[in-house]
Amino acid sequence: MMKDFTKYETARILGARALQISMNAPLLIKIEKDDLEKVNYDALKIAEIELNSDILPISVHKPFPTKKEDKLKRVKSKVISEQGVQDKEAMEETDIAEGGEIMELATPEDEAEEDAGESESE
Repeated sequence: MMKDFTKYETARILGARALQISMNAPLLIKIEKDDLEKVNYDALKIAEIELNSDILPISVHKPFPTKKEDKLKRVKSKVISEQGVQDKEAMEETDIAEGGEIMELATPEDEAEEDAGESESE
């Protein structure tokens, strides 16, 4: 039964049962005193023994998605052709020619020239 659970479900079940055991809940399986001493009366180890013996009355509800009766709608996708890319580039060139601003990054050489020009004007 333990193989049916994911590691997260197993951790949740063991944690819940270990909490119950630590709060003096009765054990669901007969464990001898020697075996309890071997696990140092650890509630988590006892819960693991109970889970492995398939005796825990804890279940996990895994709901399945509901089946839809409606047909799926087709999504329209935009396909960019080479002509569309060329048209977009032409529009950008037109914007630049009409006075659109283009920002360029300053290079260290440009900054050095500006510093030299400022020191000469002073």
